[in-house]
Amino acid sequence: MSLLLVAIQSCAVAPGAPDDDIGDGGSPRADGGTGDGGNGAISVDGRAIKADGKALQLKGVCWNPVGKGHNHPPRDDYAAFADRDIALMKAAGINVVRTYDTIRDTAVLDKLHAAGIRVIMSVYAYGGEPASRASEHVTALKDHPSILMWSLGNEWNYNGLYTDLPFSDSMARLNQIAAAIKRLDSKHPIATIYGEMPSKATIEAMPDIDVWGLNMYRGITFGDAFNKWTALSQKPMFVAEYGADAFNAKIPGYDPESQGRATRELTREILEHSTANKGGVCSGGTIFEWSDEWWKSGEPSQHDNGGTAPGGGPYPDSTFNEEWWGIVDVDRNTRPAYEALKSLYAP
Repeated sequence: MSLLLVAIQSCAVAPGAPDDDIGDGGSPRADGGTGDGGNGAISVDGRAIKADGKALQLKGVCWNPVGKGHNHPPRDDYAAFADRDIALMKAAGINVVRTYDTIRDTAVLDKLHAAGIRVIMSVYAYGGEPASRASEHVTALKDHPSILMWSLGNEWNYNGLYTDLPFSDSMARLNQIAAAIKRLDSKHPIATIYGEMPSKATIEAMPDIDVWGLNMYRGITFGDAFNKWTALSQKPMFVAEYGADAFNAKIPGYDPESQGRATRELTREILEHSTANKGGVCSGGTIFEWSDEWWKSGEPSQHDNGGTAPGGGPYPDSTFNEEWWGIVDVDRNTRPAYEALKSLYAP
């Protein structure tokens, strides 16, 4: 499911941390080395993302804190919600956030770092931006200890970088950007976020992509996804979006219990295939999403039902209700889905 369902012509720069799983910051690298040099060095080693030689378990959420009456991108909402959100994330054992916009507010990044939370930082999602914009973001942020990796695109195979670019043109653009980032920064891996499962040919055609993030909505199980990835690639993979919304179209009505059940079952499945703990193929997940976004399906000051998105569909109704995906609501009241994650990540 795409977070950015509305055209993002306004995708401007918006105003990241490690815990025991990730290391302590410092000088990560993504050059294929072992990364054993201390101080939180990041490396890609086969299927694993490692910090100081230890495989990471990404216990993450997608974070796009758009307040009531506001629109994407979050801009000042990052700073406005940082203290509340980060405290709740830390209490739940969350160690990673994935963004859809670039956080250039270093005060926010400092708070994430202090809480032990690192950032999978989006530096290019909207094809209407010049390719050079990604390099500007990387240059500005590459030395901040909150950064875990750079992220390019979001379901670009579905949306053509939100400008309906043909698939081949989108791939070429991202390859150009990834190569430029490699020249600027050897310390952080580069991920791309794909809708469902790429082909082997697509993976091989993008050699500068170190990590693949897959957005998958298949109900209450991922099915054969992990076995398929085993056959496709030796590169690291994480589930970049998954979960369920809290509105059940079958009732119809509010159903946070079903959202909580889906969160628990899907997250358990990710953990069972962990490269960190089980010798599996999945480096973790960033659940969609942290908080409700009222801007997505109607008037931004109202909580609306409805919305559409590509992909399969969430449990239990296979219906995407775009303003109801938060594991906390827009006022930061926690839902059963939050408690489910907390029970798995911070028991």
